[in-house]
Amino acid sequence: MMNMTEGNPVRLLLVFSVPMLIGNVFQQLYNLADSVIVGQIIGADALAAIGATGSITFFFFALCNGIGSGGGIITSHFFGEGNDSKVKNCIVNTAFIMLVVPLVIGTIAFFSAQPILKFLKTPESIIEDSTAYMKIMCVSLIMISVYNFISSMLRALGDSKTPLYFLIFSCFLNVILDLIFVCVFHMGVIGAGIATLISNVICGTLCTIFAFRTNVYFKLTKSDIHLNTEILSKCVKLGVPLSLQYSMIAISCMALQRVVNNFGPVAVAAFTAVSRVEQLLHQPYQTLGAALSTYSGQNYGAKKYDRMILGYKKAMIMMTIFTLAMLPVMQIFGNAIIRFFVKEPDVIAMGATALRISSWFYVFLGCIYTIRGILTGAGDATFALINGITEVIGRFTVPFILTALPLFGVWGIWWSVGLVWFMSAATAWLRYIWMKKKKLCSI
Repeated sequence: MMNMTEGNPVRLLLVFSVPMLIGNVFQQLYNLADSVIVGQIIGADALAAIGATGSITFFFFALCNGIGSGGGIITSHFFGEGNDSKVKNCIVNTAFIMLVVPLVIGTIAFFSAQPILKFLKTPESIIEDSTAYMKIMCVSLIMISVYNFISSMLRALGDSKTPLYFLIFSCFLNVILDLIFVCVFHMGVIGAGIATLISNVICGTLCTIFAFRTNVYFKLTKSDIHLNTEILSKCVKLGVPLSLQYSMIAISCMALQRVVNNFGPVAVAAFTAVSRVEQLLHQPYQTLGAALSTYSGQNYGAKKYDRMILGYKKAMIMMTIFTLAMLPVMQIFGNAIIRFFVKEPDVIAMGATALRISSWFYVFLGCIYTIRGILTGAGDATFALINGITEVIGRFTVPFILTALPLFGVWGIWWSVGLVWFMSAATAWLRYIWMKKKKLCSI
């Protein structure tokens, strides 16, 4: 465990965020490997069947993960206060939420899988496989939520390494099981889904056992195991807006994808390649924001408000340095980067130009994650909702407007991505200024 209320903020943020960064990057690389296995061995239709469920399953997972994130922040507050009994009771109450919510959402998603896929106009040729895969993901939702619950609790207590180890184990196991079920047993898309389900069950179970055997705050007594309406209320009050934010982001991604699809397969391929690159780019920003959230939460609980601001300023500097390093990389090596994903010259040319456009806006993307980190850590539930609404409004309006203008055309896709980042960053900064003056008192 790591107490972040004392010591050098830069060192603490780096030590805490590096394991998460490795885990997140590893997860992205795993997703690429998983796509290759399914696409190369089973075929393009199988890959499409799985891909057709991506935004939908992300939507349902987001509803659950937001609740767990809220419980993690409240736990970090109690940890910062030094209130061990409330830390343990918060773990118990968050566990209750993370069992009930995924069970309800997973059941609804399971029985509504095919109607949702039909509503989104999933091609008839793949809808059967898509439905089967989505139902398996709905079953695995409960174990994914268990792992995310344990991870959020451990991170709230300053332990970012243990979740990393289990994530790496799960990724390797998933790839191995994919090869077994797809290549050896020839079970197709269903085999890929079962492989994911099994790896999630094993990972969630082992991570839970490890936490209860090794972490002092998981060694519960009878007095710790009871529902506390005050703690439940705090977790829900913070977790629900986070869930809504993540869910609205998922919905806004669907809207943007619809715009992209109108420009044909070359634009879709270029957008996919650029998105994969930027998914990797998101990881340093995301992990820095998550580290700042734990740092902020612990110091908020300890009422060390000036130290919160110091950590925020240092994080902004770290984010800016990384952004300045990435800008010339994207500007100069855009063609080479896109060539890792595709071979077609027209797709490479479009993707490289797209990277050059969006890279000018990376600083705003970094600001979103950094400001989100300090506000979420301080328990600002409203911000998550405001930020999510801003992104939905931006992605439902800006891409349609810009791509309709002859000046932009297809390039309006990536100009709109950057402008939406700017809108979200500006909204986040204004919220931070307001919170600093009105809510966080001495901050």
